[in-house]
Amino acid sequence: MSAPLVGVVLVSHSAEVARAVADLAAGLTGGGGDVPVAPAGGGPDGGLGTSSDLIAAAARSVDRGAGVAVLADLGSAVLTVKALLADDELPSGAKLVDAPFLEGAVAAVVTASTGADLDAVAAAAADAYTYRKA
Repeated sequence: MSAPLVGVVLVSHSAEVARAVADLAAGLTGGGGDVPVAPAGGGPDGGLGTSSDLIAAAARSVDRGAGVAVLADLGSAVLTVKALLADDELPSGAKLVDAPFLEGAVAAVVTASTGADLDAVAAAAADAYTYRKA
């Protein structure tokens, strides 16, 4: 039996954006392991915003004991994740990853699909800052 994979949570102010980025990242794993990835987008009322409850539930849903990488899109999403971490409301081993949202999510999910540990997943996501397009 293989080791559990790192889970990934994608926190966006938009539920649609979080779902689309999760679907794209999972689709690019090239048939790798089934990475537990969960979107946590939108506010409590379903509109734009962030929800502590949605984020915490998403993190619990992807926690397989190998850690959870959390990527967030904008400032208040980052602050919400930081508050959840400070209050121990996320699974043990959860980590906020400083990375660009889309490129970092793809790098995190693809790297997690290889069985890499949380530090390697976080490093791959953070390295996405160096991707040049011109």
